[in-house]
Amino acid sequence: MSLFNKYDFCCLGVMVFCKILVCCDGSKHSDKAIKISCDIAKKYDSDLTIIYVVDKTLRSDVFAGSEYTKILRKYAQDTILRAQRLAKSQGIESNVIIKEGNVSEQIIQYSKKSRTDLIVVGSKGLGAVLRFMLGSVSTKIANHSLCSVLIVK
Repeated sequence: MSLFNKYDFCCLGVMVFCKILVCCDGSKHSDKAIKISCDIAKKYDSDLTIIYVVDKTLRSDVFAGSEYTKILRKYAQDTILRAQRLAKSQGIESNVIIKEGNVSEQIIQYSKKSRTDLIVVGSKGLGAVLRFMLGSVSTKIANHSLCSVLIVK
């Protein structure tokens, strides 16, 4: 029996990932991020939370109406439940959360509030021109997060 629990090591400054937040969007990159997050969670006996953010920054719901928003929310629910099943198949119980708004801002905000130690996010492989014009979610998270970020390719 150990004198310390996993949270004690975090407080002592030892590199342990007690709380992992993995970003999910239904892509093959996010599936890979979930699998890698599960491997890390097993190693460190970490709490794993899967987050999906419904992108509300494009304002396309103005053109399509509330029906479009309902479709996005349904997709989010289906995707996050599939991600949770994927984590369970890897032997990890996970928490799930769905947010709405700017994707990178919501992820960063939630990670700060929950005191996340590691954010794992898939890379979508945007080209240099698109990344320059739009800014990728993973780049914004890496630049503005208070914790470590693992970008999975």
